[in-house]
Amino acid sequence: MTDKHILIIEDNAFINSAYGTKFNRESIPYKIAVDGEEALAKLQNEAEKLPAVIILDIILPKKNGFEVLSIIKNDPRTKMIPVIVLTNLNQEIERRRAMELGASEYLVKADTKIDMLVDKVRKYMAY
Repeated sequence: MTDKHILIIEDNAFINSAYGTKFNRESIPYKIAVDGEEALAKLQNEAEKLPAVIILDIILPKKNGFEVLSIIKNDPRTKMIPVIVLTNLNQEIERRRAMELGASEYLVKADTKIDMLVDKVRKYMAY
């Protein structure tokens, strides 16, 4: 068993429950942050083990996903963590901005089946 985990940064409780159920079934450990500030606190806490992959929504309370992504990618401790943006924002300008800020993938929730998300996570976790 590995100690690798993913961090899901998503404020929708239903989505978190669905992802949690699926990742549990797939034996992929995860943690959840429900807003941008909570996510950054988890990532900046030296005692916390860093996640292997981050799933990041853009529309979040306190700090939006673009702000969070920018901070993650400008921090030497976290900049190498792959970030999968998973959002309802489906405009090319948002996609381009996320990729320019350092996202590894940009997925639209409505177009992304949960099995596809698991496959992407596994790819970045390399197991």
